[in-house]
Amino acid sequence: MKKWISRLLIIIIGVPLLLVLVAGAAFLISNRTNGKLESDGETRRYLLYVPQSYDPSTPTPLVICIHGFAQWPAHQLHISGWQELADEQGFIVVCPMGTGFPLRWRAYGAPGSESDPMIEVDFISALIDQLSAEYNIDPQRIYANGLSNGGGMSFALACMLSERIAAVGMVGGAYLLPWEQCKPARPVPAVVFHGTADEIVPYQGGSSGHFNKLFPAIPDFVDRLAEHNGCTGETVTLPANGEVSGIQYTGCAAEVIFYTVHGGGHSWPGGEPIPEWLVGPTTMDIDATQVMWEFFERHPMGEAGE
Repeated sequence: MKKWISRLLIIIIGVPLLLVLVAGAAFLISNRTNGKLESDGETRRYLLYVPQSYDPSTPTPLVICIHGFAQWPAHQLHISGWQELADEQGFIVVCPMGTGFPLRWRAYGAPGSESDPMIEVDFISALIDQLSAEYNIDPQRIYANGLSNGGGMSFALACMLSERIAAVGMVGGAYLLPWEQCKPARPVPAVVFHGTADEIVPYQGGSSGHFNKLFPAIPDFVDRLAEHNGCTGETVTLPANGEVSGIQYTGCAAEVIFYTVHGGGHSWPGGEPIPEWLVGPTTMDIDATQVMWEFFERHPMGEAGE
């Protein structure tokens, strides 16, 4: 009965408005943050997780985990499982909070506008500064990742904060930043995940019907990202695992790997599923968080070729 009511709500009010209502209720019930700072005249908040194994005498990696549109930090931490992996591997996780209602990231606006991505880049840079003052953060091992709008924000960081972000991971990314605004000081290694049945950010690009935006075709976007990262060799097909296939670009100044989830929705592979009626299927054939961490470990800042 609940499923039919949910489907009826989607038909009546549409996915974006439904997301607003769901996010609003959940935000009031379960959102939490434990840190804040001032950036560009705004009070910005974040959720920080420091594992018990943290040793102040040891430089420690920092993973920046960025929520999507209509999500919030605690939710992104929950669905991705970064907290559990931080306990195992001994790194610090921070989940910054976007702005507006529902929460979102200004990841594609024009320079100098109210939605200029540099506003968010300044916030993330200030967040790194604040955490580096409070903890022994290894400046060579600061990584960013995110889902949907958070994936688009991770791409913006690769373009605009490459001197501080060692590598990025992007899931179901909404890549709306114009390429002419992508001028990194160094190419940033990237691992990308996207589902072919994603109805919110379509795999083949175009308008999703849920948002009045024209998204790029994901394979074309990754090809261009690889070109941006200096990849000149042939792609190598990675071993398939169930619904998931992958390719690795070669001859790169900074590595690019692309995983396609066949039949996958707008969700975090291997993570806590978001309701399927809202975002589509969540595959368990690959653990995006584990794969990202292994990718990040291979790519500290300043390694040869970068």
